[in-house]
Amino acid sequence: MTSQRGTGTYPDFAALLGRDGKLAGTSWGLFSEPWRGTPSFITAGTVLDARNCIRTGEAFGLDYPADAFDPGMSLKRSAPRHTIYSSHPAHRDDYLDGYYLQGSTQIDGLRHRRADDVGFYNGTPDDRVREGTPDLGIQEWAENPIAGRGVLVDLDGYRAGLGSPIDHAAGEPLGLELITTAIEAQAVSLRQGDILMLHTGWCEWFLALTTAKKRETRDNRRATGVAQSKEFIAWAWDNRLAVIAADTFAVECLPVVPGSPFADSAPNDHGMMHQQLLAKLGMPLGELWRLGPLARHMKSTGNWNALITIKPLNISGGTGSPANATALT
Repeated sequence: MTSQRGTGTYPDFAALLGRDGKLAGTSWGLFSEPWRGTPSFITAGTVLDARNCIRTGEAFGLDYPADAFDPGMSLKRSAPRHTIYSSHPAHRDDYLDGYYLQGSTQIDGLRHRRADDVGFYNGTPDDRVREGTPDLGIQEWAENPIAGRGVLVDLDGYRAGLGSPIDHAAGEPLGLELITTAIEAQAVSLRQGDILMLHTGWCEWFLALTTAKKRETRDNRRATGVAQSKEFIAWAWDNRLAVIAADTFAVECLPVVPGSPFADSAPNDHGMMHQQLLAKLGMPLGELWRLGPLARHMKSTGNWNALITIKPLNISGGTGSPANATALT
C-alpha cells in the first residue's frame, strides 16, 4: 500500500519492511534530497499552510541556555566555558571552550547514530563519517533550515488531568497509546511534514532538582521518554513526521523497556530506537527542548499548533547542534 502526499509517493511502513536486503525497514533512496531525510516531507505548500498557525503573533524560543544542564544526564557532556576578552577599551569579543553541541537543547543529525546491522543512513560508508567530510552533516539543515507546522502534544497536562502525573523520578516509559490518546483528547490531527513536540514536563522537573539529586538521577540512568516499540516506529513513519522533539533527555525512555524489540538489532544502544529513527528512517530527533512555556500558552488559547523553525549551527559534518528552534503562535 502507498499513499500520495505532497509531491512524493512513499510506501507505508509495512512496505518498507518488505524492501530487499539492507533496505528493509529504511527510507534509503526514497527522497530526492538523499541527505535530508524526513524533513523532505515538508514541501513549499506545507510551509505556506503553516502560516495559518500564527494567530496571536507571539514567539517562543524553544532552547535552554547552553549551560543549563550542568550537571545533566550525560556522563561526558559538560557545560561550555564562556570567555569575554577585549583588544582595546572600546572592543569586546568572546568564545566558548568545551562546547558540546548536544549538551543542551539540540537536534540530532543523521550521522549521530549508525545502525549496528546496516550502517549509516543511505548506506553512507563509515570512513565518510569523520571530521572534514560533509556526508550526512548537520549543515544540510542549516543551509536549508527546517520550517513547518509544529504540533505540541501535552502529555504532562493530559496525565495531570487524569490525576496520575508522569513519574519522572522513575523514568516512566510513555507508550504509543498514551500519545495517541492525548492527541485525540486535544482534538488535533497530524499531517505530512509535521514537527511533533512531546511535552512531558521532564526538563522543568529535572532543572528544579538540587545538584545532588541531578547527579543521583544521572547515575541511576533513568529518564522519562517514549517506550521502545515497533508500533511507535511504524506510527511515526506512517504519519510522515518530519521531526520528533521532546523535553526529555533522549526522546525515548532510559533504560529501555524490558524486552525491547531492538535489543538484537541495536546492541550498542542497548535496544534504543535511535538507530531505527535516525539511521534507518532519516528522522531527526530533538532533545531537551524548552516546551513548558509554549505548552502553557497553547493550553490557554486552545490551539496546539505553531509555525516552527529549526536552524542548526552551520558546521560541516556536525553530528548534532543546538536546535535554535522558534515557535510562532
